[in-house]
Amino acid sequence: MAAETEWILIVDYGGQYTQLIARRLREARVFCRILPSTCAAGETIGRDGLMGVILSGGPSSVFVPHAPNLPAWFSSYDGPVLGICYGMQLLALHGGGEVKAGREMEYGPARLRLRPDIPLFESLPGEMTVWMSHGDRVVRLPDRFRVAASTDDLEIAAFADTLAKRYGVQFHPEVAHTPKGETVLRNFLFAVCGCAGDWTSEHVAEMKIAAVREKVVAGDVLCGVSGGVDSSVTARLVHEAVGKRLHAVFVDNGLLRLGERRWVLETFREAMGIDLELIDGTDLFLRRLEGIVDPEEKRRIIGCAFVELFQEWAREKGNISYLAQGTLYPDVIESVSAGGPSATIKTHHNVGGLPDTLRLELVEPLRDLFKDEVRALGRMLGIPGRLLDRHPFPGPGLAVRVIGAVSRESLEILRVCDDLFIRELRDSGWYRKVWQAFAVLLPVDSVGVRGDRRSYEKVVALRAVSSVDGMTADWSRLPDDLLSRVSTRILNEVPGVNRVVYDISSKPPSTIEWE
Repeated sequence: MAAETEWILIVDYGGQYTQLIARRLREARVFCRILPSTCAAGETIGRDGLMGVILSGGPSSVFVPHAPNLPAWFSSYDGPVLGICYGMQLLALHGGGEVKAGREMEYGPARLRLRPDIPLFESLPGEMTVWMSHGDRVVRLPDRFRVAASTDDLEIAAFADTLAKRYGVQFHPEVAHTPKGETVLRNFLFAVCGCAGDWTSEHVAEMKIAAVREKVVAGDVLCGVSGGVDSSVTARLVHEAVGKRLHAVFVDNGLLRLGERRWVLETFREAMGIDLELIDGTDLFLRRLEGIVDPEEKRRIIGCAFVELFQEWAREKGNISYLAQGTLYPDVIESVSAGGPSATIKTHHNVGGLPDTLRLELVEPLRDLFKDEVRALGRMLGIPGRLLDRHPFPGPGLAVRVIGAVSRESLEILRVCDDLFIRELRDSGWYRKVWQAFAVLLPVDSVGVRGDRRSYEKVVALRAVSSVDGMTADWSRLPDDLLSRVSTRILNEVPGVNRVVYDISSKPPSTIEWE
């Protein structure tokens, strides 16, 4: 992040909606970072451009032993603060107020009555619907604070110290169930913090290119390219920054979709004007994955194998000092538990799978961006739609879509099923209406009938979801005739499959990928 960039710090207390806060701020064109309550002063108040701090909600009670507290540096911070739910309660305790443990949790909609002359509620009506999700509650205000809003069940539903620019709200303004919550957050950004809201794709591109130039001082950059959105935008950014010092490499790991190798090599050269060097690692990856069932172990093995190949290739070239990756913010959040008390969802191969022996310095220009922001950045950089509009494809490839042990036979079955599904989506006009779609090969055999004889063959699950950034997703309501056509084609055209099912799970509680 460039020093002159204004930004908001979100202190994460493990709340299920923390990433939604970040999304709302980014949508308002204000950059933000999510850090745990244990973050150091140097990461926060020691960095230029900090405009305000948001304390997120969280699952803990302030009365639980070892409950997460305010950061150590907070007492020396005198800028704007917004505490949300758990964050409000911490703010109250820090200021000398009182919090009472709730006997019953308040969960659901509530009617909020707003007090006048509160900048946080500027241009809002006197009453509005909000979403509550809490047990503890503030029962006595800190000095200099006043009640800013109430409900029938909660006298202090929001409080304010307008002079110090410190606010607390018991409700969640970041969720869709608080219809005017976006206005509350925008008021904090603009009326309270004084943000300019100028974080645009053009600004991001300039910032990222400058950051890469500043980091890549000596030596060349190896960029692993998969043909997906993230690695394509990364390659273009690095190319803009260092020119011929970029070496784009495509690894065929044997876990690719049908025809992917040829498509990537041809399309990337034509669309990006950058030649790819091919590394065929099929035998290495499949040998390492033989008999491996645990998905986290698959991801670790694949991450290590990628790095081994890259290191070997770099040694042969002789002047490679950096490895560029298309790591995104959701990868970091889900892999590293960016919020301290929040849970690790799954290890992304390019975040948690890198070995300590990595002898190349990482360059990850997209590490603080969401997928939709990366696509917008790619369009600004002139990358064509046939690359940018592709559905996300996991770094570990089909290894995490073959549930259980991976084999050449299972991969071939899955490739054909997945290709049939995607082709039908394109032909029907549904491909660009969904965020992501794919097939999954399940580790079960199903009884069926073929030619009046009993069959015992594989089950394939189809998955299609709607999303904005991949942090949350809903299953897509594909037309019955489309699903019927895909199922019929798979059952008729793919030997070894006699049952097709459709996944109707949303994220959360499910993830988008099955592993």
